Amino acid sequence: MNRDADTPVILFGAFDRHNFGDLLFPHVAAALLGRKKLVFAGLARRDLRRFGGHRVQALAQLAAQWKNRPLHILHAGGELLTCDAWQAAVMLLPPGRAHETVMRFETHPQDGRQWARRLLGLPDLAPYVVTRDLFPSAGKVIFNAVGGMDLDARDPDLRGEVLAKLGLADRIGVRDGRTLAMLDAAGIAACLMPDPAVMVAELFGDAIGTRLRQGAVAQVSAAFPQGYLAVQFSSDFGDDRTLAAIAAQLDRIALARGQGIVFFRAGAAPWHDDLDAYRRIAAHLSAQWRIFDSLHLWDICALIAGSRAYVGSSLHGRIVALAHAVPRLNLRYPAQAGQLSKPEAFAAAWDAALPGAVEVHEIARAIEQALAANPEQLRATARNLAARYRMDFAALCDGLQ
Repeated sequence: MNRDADTPVILFGAFDRHNFGDLLFPHVAAALLGRKKLVFAGLARRDLRRFGGHRVQALAQLAAQWKNRPLHILHAGGELLTCDAWQAAVMLLPPGRAHETVMRFETHPQDGRQWARRLLGLPDLAPYVVTRDLFPSAGKVIFNAVGGMDLDARDPDLRGEVLAKLGLADRIGVRDGRTLAMLDAAGIAACLMPDPAVMVAELFGDAIGTRLRQGAVAQVSAAFPQGYLAVQFSSDFGDDRTLAAIAAQLDRIALARGQGIVFFRAGAAPWHDDLDAYRRIAAHLSAQWRIFDSLHLWDICALIAGSRAYVGSSLHGRIVALAHAVPRLNLRYPAQAGQLSKPEAFAAAWDAALPGAVEVHEIARAIEQALAANPEQLRATARNLAARYRMDFAALCDGLQ
């Protein structure tokens, strides 16, 4: 392992768009690496600092500039193994353009794939999985707590490319047992480790605490002196029947406890959370509610940390709640019956004491169950997972820190 502190480390991931978990990953990796020469890279050049993210370099441009430069590559985390070029390209567009693009290529998928390759400047089917093909002088190529939940069900060409790339990596850490089992079946060695977001309270507690005491989150706390539920769900839950069912369940808890309901977005990129669905669900509520407008990373963390419980579809909403010892549960997509979701896989591996993902008609019961959890047990889970992640990250990145 090259221990030269002047060798850059490329932190690579999907933090080139607004998605809560992806924005968190490079913060965690940078804090634990403690190196000065870090390059934050995604598939597109973006500046997300106004949301608490980073100024991100485009991978294709970096490869052209640094092709023969000594460096290390650390995939910062996330569900990178199953994101194909088409999905990646569309999620990097503004929401309006994303819808137009999907419609334009709906009946011409091959043209859509060619468009995606041109946009990204890369020929890869799985562009968020990087090898030395782009950086021949790379010292180490490491995958940190990545996921690939449905890799076995994806297009065979995509799956073959991902497995071939992983076979060339130096070290691989995955965050769920399903991905671990698939890689093991393919003869690829990997270790199981928690998601990086379990570190947020330990590493960034001061910044989150400041946001709790002032600004938008402080206004929420003042508006709901008996507390509030932090609620989030993706556009998959946006049909009228599902919204009415969620509202009825939230009302049962909020009215009984005199608490408010605060809706927030854990992602503003295409195919993530939809403000219109929050406005529509409000028409069904009797409890007090408000929509939290801020998309800043630390505001979202603070909103969850200050809540009585987190309820939503976001994996990282759950994990940030876990890190702050807040009761939590996830919602199961209405059309996802019988399929293991990312939050369920995480809960099975790391957070089995609390409800995993529940159907919308089970929300009230599951919230009561989560709220009944022993607070000390919640704090112990947070401490233990942070300690486990720190240990696993150190082993994975030995020599880079």
